[in-house]
Amino acid sequence: MKFSYAFSNLCGAVYRQGNLLFTNDGDSIFSPVGNRISQFDLKRNKSWTYPFENRKNVSCLAVSPNGLLMISVDEDGRALLVNLHRKVVLHHFNFKRPVCDIKFSPNGKFLAITHSKSVQVWHSPGVMLEFAPFVLYRTFPAQYDDALCLSWSDDSNFLAVGSQDTSCRVYSLRHIHGYHYVNLTAHRSAILSCFFEHKSLNLYTISKDGAVVNWQCDKTLAEMQHYMEQQLEKNEATKDGQHSDADVNDSGSELEEDSEKGVSVVENHQSSQKDDSNEDVLLPQTKRRKTHENNACYWENSAKHLFNQEGVAEVSCAAYHGPTHLLVVGFTSGTFTLHEMPDFNLIHSLSISQQKVASVAVNSSGEWLAFGCKGVGQLLVWEWQSESYIMRQQGHHYDMNVLAYSPDGQLVATGGDDGKVKVWNTTSGFCFVTFTEHTSAVTAVTFNHTGQVVVSASGDGTVRAFDMHRYRNFRTFASPRPVQFASLALDPSGEVVSAGSLDTFEIFVWSMQTGKLLELLTGHEGPVCGLAFSPLSAILASCSWDKTCRLWDVFERKGNIETLHNSSDVLCLAYRPDGEELAVASLDGQITFWNVRGVVQTGSVEGRRDLQVGRSVEHKVTAKHLAGGSCFTSLCYSADGKCILAGGRSKFVCIYEVSQQLLIKKFQISKNRSFDGMQQYLNSAKMTEAGPLDLLDVESDSDTEDLSLPGVLKGDMSSRKTRPQIRTKCVQFSPTGRAWAAVSTEGLLIYSLDDVIVFDPFDLTVDLTPATVKKALINKQYAAAIVYSFRLNDHKLVSQAMEAVPIDDIQLIARSLSAAYVEKMVEFLAVKLESSCHLQFYLTWCTHLLTAHGSYLKQHSSSIMSKLRDLQKSIVEKQNDLGSLCDGNIYSLQFIVSLSKLSTSHEQ
Repeated sequence: MKFSYAFSNLCGAVYRQGNLLFTNDGDSIFSPVGNRISQFDLKRNKSWTYPFENRKNVSCLAVSPNGLLMISVDEDGRALLVNLHRKVVLHHFNFKRPVCDIKFSPNGKFLAITHSKSVQVWHSPGVMLEFAPFVLYRTFPAQYDDALCLSWSDDSNFLAVGSQDTSCRVYSLRHIHGYHYVNLTAHRSAILSCFFEHKSLNLYTISKDGAVVNWQCDKTLAEMQHYMEQQLEKNEATKDGQHSDADVNDSGSELEEDSEKGVSVVENHQSSQKDDSNEDVLLPQTKRRKTHENNACYWENSAKHLFNQEGVAEVSCAAYHGPTHLLVVGFTSGTFTLHEMPDFNLIHSLSISQQKVASVAVNSSGEWLAFGCKGVGQLLVWEWQSESYIMRQQGHHYDMNVLAYSPDGQLVATGGDDGKVKVWNTTSGFCFVTFTEHTSAVTAVTFNHTGQVVVSASGDGTVRAFDMHRYRNFRTFASPRPVQFASLALDPSGEVVSAGSLDTFEIFVWSMQTGKLLELLTGHEGPVCGLAFSPLSAILASCSWDKTCRLWDVFERKGNIETLHNSSDVLCLAYRPDGEELAVASLDGQITFWNVRGVVQTGSVEGRRDLQVGRSVEHKVTAKHLAGGSCFTSLCYSADGKCILAGGRSKFVCIYEVSQQLLIKKFQISKNRSFDGMQQYLNSAKMTEAGPLDLLDVESDSDTEDLSLPGVLKGDMSSRKTRPQIRTKCVQFSPTGRAWAAVSTEGLLIYSLDDVIVFDPFDLTVDLTPATVKKALINKQYAAAIVYSFRLNDHKLVSQAMEAVPIDDIQLIARSLSAAYVEKMVEFLAVKLESSCHLQFYLTWCTHLLTAHGSYLKQHSSSIMSKLRDLQKSIVEKQNDLGSLCDGNIYSLQFIVSLSKLSTSHEQ
């Protein structure tokens, strides 16, 4: 069995926090999911998660204009520079402070970030590995409060910065003689977004209280560019000695040289200039013009608009699409508005969630709008022209508890604390159906043997069966008295449903066909936390907190036939696929293996050291002294029964070899330090008299803190800063054996053996020519000849190589082909069947190819569905042609036979 499982995808969570970004072509969207980045392809209906991880949850993203680089910054200001095409991390960098916004310049040469109260501009890093790709270009003067948002002008020469101090400053990237940064003040609350108009220096600023101010610039981009060119000519003239050294310093040529060399430049202004900039809004129009006579350009307030939302809704995010002049604004009430600027004409207003809209983005064409809701983990893509949803995905509102694979491994059903059952497609990564009938947390879920029915148990006292064809709840199993179900099992035939209770310690058995209660099994003295039917017999195994596992004969109604005593409380169990062995995990961290027939313990595994439980921020000891509380809570055998997958209250998932009781491999499911239980050692520097530093809100200001007094609508002094604890709640192998999934605090993690890049040694050949193909055919190396011909991409050579294969060897060669050539082979056969006269020969190829590589084609059906349909179309067309030809020949043959009989009778 192979153990080279690698992280494949993250399902069950589509958005957590941070800003959404569309790709440059507008067909895909990047979404921060915890400390990972997921990409959703909206045209191909597929999603994937990048394998790299940030240190903590991602707070902001930025993609370069050419689409090659991505920078993801976490909550502490630590950044990752990523090559998007290769999906590898090029560099780690620490900005040393939290970053609210980060943006590349339109020309791709610079990168601007908000750095507390100041703004830093860096040279844009390259796509190659460098020792220090981040080089500081300039630092702009600090504002009175934290900078919140950024916006570049189209010529990449001006940078607008919105701040918490209700002002917006416009800086020039390079020094311009006669221009000082402009301080725009017309808002009464913090500025959340600012945008330059398309190919213009006009500016829009949006504040938290719902005000939009249109700032009109007295110069266009062309005029400003002409002015900068004139200043550059003057600076060059000063270098030739037309002015004295003092005049050179006054003109700012040395500042220009310093800025070009990458030196941090901070403009110093006189106090009178600061006073003038702060009083621009209060001065009359005539005095304002006199004040700015010496400035290169200035902005004035031309219009102010209000959104006028009902209630206490405030602006939470905004996005602007320059070419179409569309302004999209999200509110804390869960609604968004779409306006046309600069006239502020309302186009649409729609409520999309009950929680606030945390992020909004517009694609390059301006047709699709993306919204992320942090509170419910929701991601929406809406087309405003047709008023329809392109994508609507939402993860579990609370923690995910359980999972179950379908028999073919294509679907995964999950249940969470929100009472929902979701079904995910493992290939596309999307959830395509959600069942909301449960009113309490879902504690168990499973598929029947056909994969057409999903059965779930919940704490609301019901077990429900859902039809996967009509997507409805067709059967509900209830107990005679109110109970809470904690476990669930289906017999191999799918006719009997059993569930274990949490409070009455009983096992209920129902009929799937009638929904009637068949039997009530009693005997446990603690909550029944695990149930499993034997795959080959009618024996039901149950485990409980009373330190026992019991075997029940349900069909013969003999009751409890055997009792297996353990050393500690039993938490979960699993049958081996042949039904001869039972694995049991207990509270003391052990996995015990029992022979079912002889009721004999065959071995055990001590797993406390393998789990390596991490320390909580509240603990004042290292993780080594906390290993006593670690245990496994979920077990699953591999398809061959030689290995077992185990997960529990830890960030690790372990695979053990059963016969030798050895640890084969250990996987760390997360490196996110935003979760509790990730650290191993104690850092005394983070322990204060008031408690752990990670749980204290050190950035809160007591003067502006909202108190929960009568009549106050916002603020809650009882709320606390908590951190979710990392743990693995459920693990399961795929029935195909090529993947396994784990339900953790992050979501549904899928680890797979399938690699995107298939290594082929034929790539290393240099002298690959048509003569090489012919030589391989002469030597009867048919498989190598076919591979060579596909490498050369010559249709005639491929036909020659395939038609040279003896019909008896087709099956062997089809099996020996690598998965990298299966897709090409299907495409070739679809074309060849349309024109070739060797119908039986190529149909034999189709039969053996689909038989040998059926599992691969099924797993990748979404990507090669078009080619499979072409092959099906070619076969159906040949069938119809031959069918019509044979139907027409039947009468001709009957006529010939009748004539022969008639002539024979005449001769006689």
